[in-house]
Amino acid sequence: MNPTLQAIIKARATPWVLLAMTLTATAFALVGSRRRAFASPQLLELSVKIHDRGRDYVRGLELIVSGDPVMGNNLLASATDRMTVLAEECVRTDGCDIDIFIRALRAAIDERHLAAASPSSVPALREQLVDQALTTVPAPTASANSPRRGLQLEDAIPLNGPVKRALNDWLTWNRPQLADAYGNYLFLREQIAPIYEKANLPEALLFAVMAQETGAKVHSYSSAGAAGPLQFMPTTARRYGLGSVDGFDMRLDPVAATKASARYLTALLRRFGNDLPKALAAYNAGESKLATLHKQISGVSFWDAKLSEAIPMETRSYVPGVLAAAWIFLHAQDYDLVSSGLEVGTTTIALRESASIGELTICLGPGQNRNGWFRTLRNLNPRLSGNQRIDAGEKLRIPSMLVPRYVEHCAGDSPLLARARQLHDATDEKEERFDYALQEGGT
Repeated sequence: MNPTLQAIIKARATPWVLLAMTLTATAFALVGSRRRAFASPQLLELSVKIHDRGRDYVRGLELIVSGDPVMGNNLLASATDRMTVLAEECVRTDGCDIDIFIRALRAAIDERHLAAASPSSVPALREQLVDQALTTVPAPTASANSPRRGLQLEDAIPLNGPVKRALNDWLTWNRPQLADAYGNYLFLREQIAPIYEKANLPEALLFAVMAQETGAKVHSYSSAGAAGPLQFMPTTARRYGLGSVDGFDMRLDPVAATKASARYLTALLRRFGNDLPKALAAYNAGESKLATLHKQISGVSFWDAKLSEAIPMETRSYVPGVLAAAWIFLHAQDYDLVSSGLEVGTTTIALRESASIGELTICLGPGQNRNGWFRTLRNLNPRLSGNQRIDAGEKLRIPSMLVPRYVEHCAGDSPLLARARQLHDATDEKEERFDYALQEGGT
């Protein structure tokens, strides 16, 4: 094997294997698919995306060959993660097959002119991708359409007056929070949605509670002392294992908080006979109060005035608000909540230069996020402050779609990074009368 190719594969073995598995999974999933005489707009758009990811992949290989393994590995990891997502999209796109992937990768290799650095490596790279794709057999994965057990959410959401009024609120004056919550949630989704699925709880319920509680902001605190994206009070948090670890409040860890939330809601549903509105009311107002009312007014629905008027006004609004947000999540396309073109996968990268999350937010720019990436980066790295510089070589979780921009604009002698550093280090040169800490954006 060509020495350059050996060095490349050794430097980043995992993405090569994952890419091969992706190609193979696509090939097996599409066995027997019919070819189309013409390419649909969806297929053309997908082909462009695949080609772009292949180009990023080859750019990563170039960086490794040229002596920059940190940035090269970052691009390889990002391109592989994004290619896996595209493979899933290919399965759902009529006319897409394994040839689409292979042609896109070959075109990307030609386009990047890797031969300029090592002419003999181009054919080997092509054949390596194709050979591994056709000989590596991945483990079977569960179908996205597999039936799920547990709470059937649509059946549990009554489109009554209170829920319809809550729908109106979400879709009018409160739509900015709904949109922000949806955007924040999508980048946490791959980490936390499987937790609810494993607990046989609907994902829409997880989103809805986060949207109602905090807008899916991980570092949120309430005046009553609740904290985290799912707003656990200290007592309940300790009961479900959300204490302090090395000075970090585990209520702010979205994965730990989601695990606790799944256990807590499961317990509440069991306690209140699988009555979702009552379980949500208990989640908000406290289970003791709801348990007392549930016992005193036996057999009465949450929507009955005897019960609803006996609970705080906040809880009377909270329950229909959560149910309405869940309904919108279940019908996101119908309510124009889905952002077209937004890639929501995430990748762990190694920083080439020391930088804070604030500095990275500035040099990355807003991109496809009208609010910028500060909140997303904070959510994905809950233990990190927004203004504390992270050492070079340390790991950071970021949206996969931002990795190419990070490689180009947030390292070395980048003018965007220089501007971000200048702003980060700015002080009042005299008496520091206007000195202040960077706002972390918790609420």
